[in-house]
Amino acid sequence: MAELATIARPYAEALFKAAGSGAEPLRGPLSSLAALAADEGLRRFADNPKVASVQVFDLIAGIALQKGLSLDSKVANLLRTVLDNGRLAAMPEIAAQFGALVNGQSGVSDATIQSAYPMSLVQIAETVEALEKRFGRKLNPTVAVVPELIGGVRVIVGDEVLDTSVKARLEQMRVALTA
Repeated sequence: MAELATIARPYAEALFKAAGSGAEPLRGPLSSLAALAADEGLRRFADNPKVASVQVFDLIAGIALQKGLSLDSKVANLLRTVLDNGRLAAMPEIAAQFGALVNGQSGVSDATIQSAYPMSLVQIAETVEALEKRFGRKLNPTVAVVPELIGGVRVIVGDEVLDTSVKARLEQMRVALTA
């Protein structure tokens, strides 16, 4: 995956510089394009040597319009450049790196909260408040239900993991008992 990250970085940085202070509103459309680009059928179509990049752009723009997404000129130019260079597979990583750049600018970090059971809005708010104190920065949470955790939560912020799940505690006990 490091290679894909290396390929995506210049595109994400270029869009971030071109957007300037208006980068935040581009996150949604770019994420939507990344989701489209992740489609295997679309990528096969784009990788066909008989298909011009203009045709692929027109197809993606048409799908985006059908879904109610209007392409900002900066995002459209990025998409054209990515297609011209045959890098459609890098779009999801470009969107992720662009999101990280926007987060860095605003002082916010993405946080994935994995819970064994669905969490109410109040529980999420309380958890985020405690995590913001713990990590010392504002967090943009995403909540996922992972039943394998048995109970508790696992929080991932960047490269930091805070695992208070029952599964992790059982694993710690197993290691302590076999040591």
